[in-house]
Amino acid sequence: MNLEAISAPVVLALYRTVVGFLFACHGAATPFGVLGGPHGPAPAVGQCRSVGAAIIQLAGGLLVALGAGTRPAAVICSGSMAYAYFVQHQPHALFPIQNGGELAALFCWAFLLIAALGPGTWSANTLIRPTTAVAPRREEVSRPDS
Repeated sequence: MNLEAISAPVVLALYRTVVGFLFACHGAATPFGVLGGPHGPAPAVGQCRSVGAAIIQLAGGLLVALGAGTRPAAVICSGSMAYAYFVQHQPHALFPIQNGGELAALFCWAFLLIAALGPGTWSANTLIRPTTAVAPRREEVSRPDS
């Protein structure tokens, strides 16, 4: 029995759930002032970028955590964090440790990994369409030498 083949989809599903939940919490903190409130001044109603980012974080994080539309949601979340890093953090210094952009960089790469690998085993997509969520196992066919 190959333990790695069995545990990899489960670990991926747990990783996806935790990253999505943390991202959704970050998105809920900004507009609603919950979970410690926003990191910095609360955005005014007219600040479209901040409110839009919070909506992407909350909705995208929940979609990824639940495993519903995981790949498109993860691509959007990754792109929003790349945008946040290059617009808000990178102009202040080159490296994330210098400009305070560690969280944006980590979320960007985490969501890119989720988008590339898919939702894993425990997801809403698996409940809706179980045959398409998990790729079928390919059996090696032995061919006679001729």
